[in-house]
Amino acid sequence: MDIFEKIAKHMGPLGQHQKWSHGYFSFPKLEGEIAPHMQFKGKEHLVWSLNNYLGLANHPEVRKADADAAAEFGMAYPMGARMMSGNSKYHEQLEQELAAFVGKPDAFLLNYGYQGMVSIIDTLVDRNDVIVYDGESHACIIDGLRLHMGKRFVYQHNDITSAKKQLERATKLTKESGGGILLITEGVFGMSGAQGKLKEIVDLKKEFDFRILVDDAHGFGTMGKTGAGTHEAQDCIEGIDVYFGTFAKSMAGIGAFVASTEEITNFLRYNMRSQTFAKALPMPMVKGLLKRLELLKSKPELKDKLWEIAMTLQKGLRERGFDLGVTDSVVTPVFLKGELTDATAITFDLRQNYSIFCSIVVYPVIPKGMIELRLIPTAVHTLEDVQRTLDAFSEVAEKLENGYYKENQFAIA
Repeated sequence: MDIFEKIAKHMGPLGQHQKWSHGYFSFPKLEGEIAPHMQFKGKEHLVWSLNNYLGLANHPEVRKADADAAAEFGMAYPMGARMMSGNSKYHEQLEQELAAFVGKPDAFLLNYGYQGMVSIIDTLVDRNDVIVYDGESHACIIDGLRLHMGKRFVYQHNDITSAKKQLERATKLTKESGGGILLITEGVFGMSGAQGKLKEIVDLKKEFDFRILVDDAHGFGTMGKTGAGTHEAQDCIEGIDVYFGTFAKSMAGIGAFVASTEEITNFLRYNMRSQTFAKALPMPMVKGLLKRLELLKSKPELKDKLWEIAMTLQKGLRERGFDLGVTDSVVTPVFLKGELTDATAITFDLRQNYSIFCSIVVYPVIPKGMIELRLIPTAVHTLEDVQRTLDAFSEVAEKLENGYYKENQFAIA
């Protein structure tokens, strides 16, 4: 079959209409912290799908740091890869501060989170090594696994018994190959909100010889007493060998970092192809990230406010009978029974008639016949926003149960 024919078949009858350009969100020009509201086709919407956990995106000090750095250096500097002409003392300062914050000897900056994780996996292992990974790992981990030329074993999500079984299989292979074992999991799983069982995995080191790589994109800045991450929250900082965090969530920026021993981070510096052959993070972002990290560490009230909003939202949803699965983080999934057409209608109804925007997740990410509405709380949401959302979700759930969305067609707009 021709490749274009395969794509058309995959997209189905709605394929010709499926575009991103159904309209554009725009931020209101506000002084101070950015509110979780956007303009869509001239109408204000409450948004639960922002990468801005701590509300730093439009914090006055952050905006000033970004603007001052842009005025001083422009957007292009440094004009090269880190190994060539793209290094600066500010890049190194950010690495040192990040490493100290997450409890590791050293850190290495990455241009992007997704690309970074793919390249970390590709760099750390060779054909003689075996990877053991959680069955609900993020897409960036899966894509990294696809580059691995050796064996890989998946264990059932957050199932320590299953992980142990796969470690046993991996151990048998590495005894023959002379390779090592890398176990990959997440600190907080972004779809379900469940914490990875890091402490229990670390305890498996008493029985098996392996290293642990943790993707803590959703945990960095939100989990633990200081916000250092899920490994801090579970009191197992020392047991995590390679820690990965992004700037896209709590820091409301671009890029990521990987923290480990100096030996490992130096190896990554000189062997990660995605960094060796790519331009360094621009100076305005680096200096802006330094300010973001300073605020993350010095203003614990931001994390406290995030958790207040998240817990109020989750408590209210549960009291109204909603299924939130097993989340034990600020990520708030709402699971409903329905088909793809119901999912489309619900999101349209919420957006058009309730002025509420949230992310929707359907098969194959979750099982067929299920819909997930994923809410991402932030420190700049208000209790009024929570109440408004609870009332809207109650009405939408009643419509779904009564068959309203099957009887009424919603045009894609």
